[in-house]
Amino acid sequence: MENRKTQTTDIMDFNEKLQELRKQRGLTQEELAEALYVSRTAISKWESGRGFPNIESLKAISKYFSVSIDELLSGEEILTIADEDNKQREKHIKDLVFGLLDCSLIMFLFLPLFGQRGNGIIKEVSLLSLTGIAPYIKIPYFIIVIVIILMGVLTLALQNCESSFWVQHKYKISIGLSAAGVIVFMITLQPYAAFFIFVFLAIKGLMLIKWQ
Repeated sequence: MENRKTQTTDIMDFNEKLQELRKQRGLTQEELAEALYVSRTAISKWESGRGFPNIESLKAISKYFSVSIDELLSGEEILTIADEDNKQREKHIKDLVFGLLDCSLIMFLFLPLFGQRGNGIIKEVSLLSLTGIAPYIKIPYFIIVIVIILMGVLTLALQNCESSFWVQHKYKISIGLSAAGVIVFMITLQPYAAFFIFVFLAIKGLMLIKWQ
């Protein structure tokens, strides 16, 4: 009987094995989620076959139920988890780079990257010190810089957000804002500011091409 049960378990997919192990312990999805320090939604997703746990969660499951990872997963499932783990790492690296690049625009507020004309000369000043230009030019400068910084903060803060809109569009929004910044600063003859944002834009573009 023991042998037959083992053979049956061996031919199950991971989601079926997890569900079977949970029921053998008499646990609800909520109770198992608390034991593994994950959300109930995660357990539901794994048991319905809509995804796999990451390597750390897989180790926790293996330890909690005293079974080996080989018993939990087939060779194909192990490859799938490894692939998903790599994709997740790549996403976190992209989020980190995009977020830090966008947040670094805070330097525009304090570093002398803007040209200010006065007494026949052009002096380099920070955005906060920039005077003598029309409000309809200065205000868009502040709006662009602050919005890009906020985008960077959101990218860093929402690395684990799984909203489909956010996942699909965050990099496009970041690149679009940077492109708008380059255009505005070039049109208004602020070459240093335009150059820095263009460099950041190029880095973002290269990262997306690399991990396409």
